[in-house]
Amino acid sequence: MLFDLDGVLVDSTHNVEMVWRDWAARHDMDADVVIAVVHGRRAADTVAAVAPHLNVDEEVFALSARESTDARGIEAIPGASTLVAGLPAGRWAVVTSGTRAVATFRMGVGGIPQPSVLVAAEDVVQGKPDPEGYLRAAAMLGVEPADCVVIEDAPAGLAAAKAAGMQRIGVASTFDASTLTDAMIVVRSVADLHVRIDPETQSLQLSVRAADSGSASV
Repeated sequence: MLFDLDGVLVDSTHNVEMVWRDWAARHDMDADVVIAVVHGRRAADTVAAVAPHLNVDEEVFALSARESTDARGIEAIPGASTLVAGLPAGRWAVVTSGTRAVATFRMGVGGIPQPSVLVAAEDVVQGKPDPEGYLRAAAMLGVEPADCVVIEDAPAGLAAAKAAGMQRIGVASTFDASTLTDAMIVVRSVADLHVRIDPETQSLQLSVRAADSGSASV
């Protein structure tokens, strides 16, 4: 199981938007334009897209420094810590568009156990929607992409998982369910995911309660 972090395991939407609105104000930019593209993408990709005239490395350094110390508005997603704590260490990973420092800080604030595999913004050349991060996580876990289930809340992340050839569950937390078109099934939160570990094969059997009240299993 490969998890995105923000909006899936921790609720950081309010924090992210506060930081980026402040950033937009400092650069005399329309904050709504920035917020429209920031979720699910690396800070470097957002800066390059909305302010190509700025020094990307300098801006990302400043943004990461703030986000890795600012806990305002960050909350645990109900059920997230319990879900990942029950998974075998080598059977799950976090693939995030945030930097490693930001991801580690937010998992600590949200009470999420640190995964054995964490793929962060600085670990890839191309961020989501490119599949590089998810393919890297699968390789580090030693599993085939087709055997992975990705849990994502953003269209960019779901597009990355689809391009990687992985199974995909959308979480309608940050975006409306209607926008998560690359998801194979959509849930309201990770609380709707239930994992059973087969005692003989140690395989993960995932049951899902869909947002439309349906159910499915993987």
